[in-house]
Amino acid sequence: MEPYVDLVFRNAPIGLICLEDRVIRCCNPRFSTMFGYRSDELESQSVERLYPTSEEYERIGEIGQRQMLGQGHYADERIMRRKDATLFWCRVRGQSLNPDAPFSQSVWSFADLSEDRPVTEMTMRERQVAKMMAEGLTSKEIARLLGISPRTVEVYRTRLLTKFEARNSIELVRRLTGIPM
Repeated sequence: MEPYVDLVFRNAPIGLICLEDRVIRCCNPRFSTMFGYRSDELESQSVERLYPTSEEYERIGEIGQRQMLGQGHYADERIMRRKDATLFWCRVRGQSLNPDAPFSQSVWSFADLSEDRPVTEMTMRERQVAKMMAEGLTSKEIARLLGISPRTVEVYRTRLLTKFEARNSIELVRRLTGIPM
């Protein structure tokens, strides 16, 4: 990297990584610190180790690849895993260098949201329903996308209301997204 570009990369106020086929080629100190690793422990490693489960790695990868095809960028907020196995919310943004092969080479930014949004234990299905609720989808729309009944979505919604001590869906979404009451 040119000296100025390297200076910016190393001192960026957010975590940055460069990936090739979902393998970390380089990362800045903010990224490695956020995840509790030294940079050399992450370089040449799959980003799979930073996901809560292998299933999440696969699922988010499929979603990300579909969205990035043709348009080249992706954004979401998700739960990630630190070296010590603690989970935390993270805002993730990605840009592919080749929109026709999105994971061949890409640049990603990561922002730690844990101060504003503590992690509450949720099953993968609860996380899926919660994410879709936060996106404004109805129970019927969520049910159709997940291949479950609207009644089952309501069961998950009720569980989430209880877990987050929310009185209604609006309050639940506020708690899920970290929006102040």
